[in-house]
Amino acid sequence: MTGSCLVLGGLRAGTAKGAGLALLGLGPLVAASLDLVLMGPLFGLPMRGEDIRRELGVNEEASLLNGHRRAASSRAAMLLH
Repeated sequence: MTGSCLVLGGLRAGTAKGAGLALLGLGPLVAASLDLVLMGPLFGLPMRGEDIRRELGVNEEASLLNGHRRAASSRAAMLLH
């Protein structure tokens, strides 16, 4: 959704900055179509959506946006400050 908003907003602007914004918006669109979660490694998860669903123990067809929680692991919880 973010990618499509960036693309549409950038194209609507009709300027060089708008074209750059539209190109920037292609990143999230391509990542979503390839089932990649680019922010996954920041949270200690793999980048591939299939691997994330397997690690979380959810159905392969399940959305990753439903707030599923990962089972507690032996690793210390990552804190973002």
